[in-house]
Amino acid sequence: MNPARIRIIAIGKVRKGWVSEGVALYLKRLPGLEVLELRDGGMAREAEAITAALRPEEQLVVLTEEGQSFDSVAFAQRLEGSGSVRLALVIGGADGIDPALKARASWRLSLSPMTFPHDLARLLLLEQLYRALTIQQGGPYHK
Repeated sequence: MNPARIRIIAIGKVRKGWVSEGVALYLKRLPGLEVLELRDGGMAREAEAITAALRPEEQLVVLTEEGQSFDSVAFAQRLEGSGSVRLALVIGGADGIDPALKARASWRLSLSPMTFPHDLARLLLLEQLYRALTIQQGGPYHK
C-alpha cells in the first residue's frame, strides 16, 4: 500500500481535540495520504460535493456499516491487491452516504457493524491504514 495513492474524502470537520491529535499523529505516519474535508449539508448535497471532488483516476470506496468487514491482515491484503489503483475512501456525514453514491462505489468498507461519529470513523480508518502499511512492511506495530 502506498499512502500517496489513497485519499480520504470526509464530510465535516474534526471538532474534538483528542481526535484531532490522533488524526495528526497518523497523518505524520502516512506521508502522502491526503484528507479532503467537505461541508456537511444533507445527503444529496454531500453526494454532489463528493462526486465533484472525485478524480477520474480514483476508485470510489465508501465507508458504510453494511459494507465488507475485514480483520486487519485481510484489510492490508485487500489494499495490497489494489496495486497501483488510486483509492478515494469516503466517510459520509450524519445522515450517511447517498444510496446512488453507494451504488457507484467499487467497493464498500465497514469498520464495524456499529455506527460511529464521522470524526471517530476518520481516526479509526487512519489507524487501520497505518496498521495495514506496517503489516505489509513486516513491522512490529501489528501483533
